[in-house]
Amino acid sequence: MIKRFGSLMAVTLVALLLGACAGMSAPHPAVGSWQLTIDTPLGAMSSDLAVHEDLTGTMSSQDLGTAPLSQVSLADENMLSFAVEVDAQGTVMVLDFSGVVAGDTLTGNFDTDFGAIPVTGQRM
Repeated sequence: MIKRFGSLMAVTLVALLLGACAGMSAPHPAVGSWQLTIDTPLGAMSSDLAVHEDLTGTMSSQDLGTAPLSQVSLADENMLSFAVEVDAQGTVMVLDFSGVVAGDTLTGNFDTDFGAIPVTGQRM
Protein backbone atom coordinates (compact mmCIF):
# COMPACT_ATOMS: atom_id res chain seq x y z
CA MET A 1 0.00 0.00 0.00
CA ILE A 2 2.75 2.48 0.94
CA LYS A 3 4.74 1.54 -2.17
CA ARG A 4 1.68 2.15 -4.37
CA PHE A 5 1.01 5.50 -2.68
CA GLY A 6 4.64 6.55 -3.26
CA SER A 7 4.40 5.68 -6.97
CA LEU A 8 1.12 7.58 -7.28
CA MET A 9 2.70 10.57 -5.57
CA ALA A 10 5.72 10.49 -7.93
CA VAL A 11 3.47 10.32 -11.01
CA THR A 12 1.40 13.23 -9.72
CA LEU A 13 4.48 15.37 -9.07
CA VAL A 14 5.86 14.65 -12.56
CA ALA A 15 2.49 15.54 -14.13
CA LEU A 16 2.36 18.83 -12.19
CA LEU A 17 5.92 19.69 -13.21
CA LEU A 18 5.25 18.96 -16.88
CA GLY A 19 2.04 21.00 -16.77
CA ALA A 20 3.87 23.97 -15.27
CA CYS A 21 6.57 23.78 -17.93
CA ALA A 22 3.98 23.58 -20.72
CA GLY A 23 2.36 26.78 -19.46
CA MET A 24 5.65 28.65 -19.74
CA SER A 25 6.43 30.08 -23.13
CA ALA A 26 9.53 31.63 -24.59
CA PRO A 27 9.51 35.42 -24.79
CA HIS A 28 8.65 37.09 -28.08
CA PRO A 29 11.74 37.40 -30.33
CA ALA A 30 11.61 41.22 -30.06
CA VAL A 31 12.09 41.16 -26.28
CA GLY A 32 15.61 42.26 -25.37
CA SER A 33 18.17 44.98 -26.01
CA TRP A 34 18.86 46.31 -29.49
CA GLN A 35 21.40 48.66 -31.08
CA LEU A 36 19.50 50.61 -33.75
CA THR A 37 20.71 52.55 -36.76
CA ILE A 38 18.16 55.15 -37.86
CA ASP A 39 18.72 56.37 -41.42
CA THR A 40 17.57 60.00 -41.05
CA PRO A 41 17.67 62.58 -43.86
CA LEU A 42 20.59 64.19 -41.96
CA GLY A 43 22.57 60.94 -41.74
CA ALA A 44 22.67 57.76 -39.69
CA MET A 45 21.84 58.04 -35.98
CA SER A 46 22.49 55.36 -33.35
CA SER A 47 20.00 54.51 -30.64
CA ASP A 48 19.52 51.83 -28.00
CA LEU A 49 16.16 50.08 -27.72
CA ALA A 50 15.00 47.97 -24.79
CA VAL A 51 11.79 45.92 -25.11
CA HIS A 52 10.48 44.07 -22.03
CA GLU A 53 8.08 41.13 -21.79
CA ASP A 54 5.54 43.31 -19.96
CA LEU A 55 5.26 45.53 -23.08
CA THR A 56 7.28 48.38 -21.63
CA GLY A 57 10.63 49.68 -22.76
CA THR A 58 12.79 52.65 -23.65
CA MET A 59 14.61 54.13 -26.58
CA SER A 60 17.69 56.25 -25.93
CA SER A 61 20.26 58.08 -28.00
CA GLN A 62 22.89 60.69 -27.46
CA ASP A 63 21.00 63.08 -29.76
CA LEU A 64 17.45 62.56 -28.47
CA GLY A 65 17.86 61.45 -24.86
CA THR A 66 15.82 58.64 -23.31
CA ALA A 67 12.08 58.17 -23.81
CA PRO A 68 9.62 55.47 -22.75
CA LEU A 69 7.92 53.36 -25.40
CA SER A 70 4.15 53.45 -25.66
CA GLN A 71 1.62 51.32 -27.53
CA VAL A 72 4.06 48.40 -27.66
CA SER A 73 2.64 45.49 -29.62
CA LEU A 74 4.25 42.12 -30.22
CA ALA A 75 2.19 40.57 -33.01
CA ASP A 76 2.41 37.27 -34.82
CA GLU A 77 5.68 35.47 -34.37
CA ASN A 78 8.06 38.26 -35.30
CA MET A 79 6.31 41.66 -35.58
CA LEU A 80 7.06 44.62 -33.31
CA SER A 81 5.40 48.02 -33.21
CA PHE A 82 5.58 50.90 -30.75
CA ALA A 83 5.41 54.66 -30.48
CA VAL A 84 7.98 56.92 -28.88
CA GLU A 85 7.86 60.67 -28.26
CA VAL A 86 11.16 62.44 -28.90
CA ASP A 87 12.35 66.01 -28.62
CA ALA A 88 14.27 66.82 -31.81
CA GLN A 89 15.94 70.17 -31.15
CA GLY A 90 12.86 71.67 -29.49
CA THR A 91 10.29 69.98 -31.72
CA VAL A 92 8.35 67.17 -30.05
CA MET A 93 7.59 64.37 -32.48
CA VAL A 94 5.86 61.02 -32.09
CA LEU A 95 7.62 58.30 -34.03
CA ASP A 96 5.56 55.20 -34.86
CA PHE A 97 7.70 52.13 -35.46
CA SER A 98 6.71 48.91 -37.17
CA GLY A 99 9.15 46.18 -38.02
CA VAL A 100 10.11 42.54 -38.20
CA VAL A 101 12.51 40.49 -36.10
CA ALA A 102 14.55 37.79 -37.85
CA GLY A 103 16.91 36.12 -35.39
CA ASP A 104 19.18 38.84 -34.01
CA THR A 105 18.20 41.40 -36.67
CA LEU A 106 15.42 44.00 -36.57
CA THR A 107 14.27 45.90 -39.67
CA GLY A 108 11.47 48.38 -40.08
CA ASN A 109 10.50 52.02 -40.33
CA PHE A 110 9.55 54.97 -38.20
CA ASP A 111 6.48 56.53 -39.80
CA THR A 112 6.64 60.31 -39.42
CA ASP A 113 4.96 63.38 -40.87
CA PHE A 114 7.98 63.57 -43.17
CA GLY A 115 7.65 60.01 -44.48
CA ALA A 116 9.14 56.67 -43.53
CA ILE A 117 12.57 56.60 -41.88
CA PRO A 118 14.35 53.22 -42.28
CA VAL A 119 15.61 51.48 -39.16
CA THR A 120 17.88 48.47 -38.75
CA GLY A 121 18.92 46.86 -35.49
CA GLN A 122 21.17 44.21 -34.01
CA ARG A 123 20.53 42.41 -30.74
CA MET A 124 23.01 43.45 -28.05
